[in-house]
Amino acid sequence: MDFSNQTVIVTGGTRGIGRAISEAFLKSGARVIAVYAGNEEAAQKLKTENAEYAENIFLKKCDVADEAQVEALFKDIGENFSSVEVLVNNSGIRRDQVTAMMSIKEWNDVLSTNLTGTFLMSKFAVLEFMKNRYGRIINMSSIGGQLGLPGQANYAASKAGQVALSKTLSKEVAKRGITVNNVLPGFIDTELLNDLPEEQKKEYSRQVPMKRFGKPSEVASAVLFLASKEASYITGASLEISGGL
Repeated sequence: MDFSNQTVIVTGGTRGIGRAISEAFLKSGARVIAVYAGNEEAAQKLKTENAEYAENIFLKKCDVADEAQVEALFKDIGENFSSVEVLVNNSGIRRDQVTAMMSIKEWNDVLSTNLTGTFLMSKFAVLEFMKNRYGRIINMSSIGGQLGLPGQANYAASKAGQVALSKTLSKEVAKRGITVNNVLPGFIDTELLNDLPEEQKKEYSRQVPMKRFGKPSEVASAVLFLASKEASYITGASLEISGGL
């Protein structure tokens, strides 16, 4: 995939799957705007460990759940970049708890970042894309939105909501050369799994027909395809990357 002369926004783009996506786009020639919530160390690490692409890495701090911050982000991007071609909505958090014990804060925090963040970023991105009648939005949903794992009512609801949002948005912008698709990773070997008990991780691994967790690079490859010009007739779709779950 060749993304030369394209500008790509990746939210949550400095760690885990998001970092793998940012790096894959960089290697494919893109300018990457890696958006992060607050982990300065991870943001700088992305840049220093990809020094050969340093001139194409742009770090932007933004809370994607805050409309004012998102609007300011896109204003800044509009002033400093001639165009934007791709948005990857990858920002996501977990606050696991069984439903009966889940606090309203645990519910709201996850829905705000995972779902409202996707809405806000997509809203402002579409306004940019419409200028050139071209754009690609890829939402990082999750197989969890379909499986409904115990203790993840908030996370599952947010991820299922991303798919529903994409279905609607894809129909609204299809005539304008903009596609909206979802990637649904299964269990991917990132820090998001680190807080799980070791036995639970082993059990999840046993449930996967391929008997292993996925690699962030395997997710990134699928994202690049959906973001490419070659994927021009794919929209409103969801691609599972789950090892057969």
